[in-house]
Amino acid sequence: MEMQGSRHLAVSQQQAWEALNDPQVLKACIPGCDKVEPTADNQYAIAMAVKVGPVAARFAGKITLLDVLPPNSYTLAFEGQGGAAGFGKGSAKVSLAPPVEGAGCELNYTANAQVGGKIAQVGQRLVDGVARSMAEEFFRRFDEEMQRRYPDAYAAQAALPPDAPAPAAPARGIPMWAWIAFGAGILLALFVLMR
Repeated sequence: MEMQGSRHLAVSQQQAWEALNDPQVLKACIPGCDKVEPTADNQYAIAMAVKVGPVAARFAGKITLLDVLPPNSYTLAFEGQGGAAGFGKGSAKVSLAPPVEGAGCELNYTANAQVGGKIAQVGQRLVDGVARSMAEEFFRRFDEEMQRRYPDAYAAQAALPPDAPAPAAPARGIPMWAWIAFGAGILLALFVLMR
């Protein structure tokens, strides 16, 4: 399974980077997540509940950040086990960049994952639909958290004149994971979903 997408954020690139590397932000934004804990430099333990069709399970796994280039990009390598429900493993490349026009930043991700066990048996279309739903929920929660932390950035974006170029809308492509996806989370959401 491969997924990709992008999202315009009203916050600065540095603010987005810090949030995508904050275990508490990720835990709050990833649907079903109840644990994101650092275990070593650039390594995290994660636990969450996932339901795909008739298969519901608790997953436990780890995420390792590779090729870290603050505040621009990193690669998330993930693997997790859900007992009889199955397993997931893969990677997600996440990058942040200044927007072409205006304020804020652009978040882009490309992820690939493999799932096995009962989750893989419910069908690719169902897994993709749940992944898409989790990605949208992650972005909604992440946007709400950024608005709570940085209300001035969102107020400035809302105050743009009507003829100003609008920020890019989120790309609707292949679903993201399981930061997991993103990340962050986004990335971690992509990770969890793919498990």
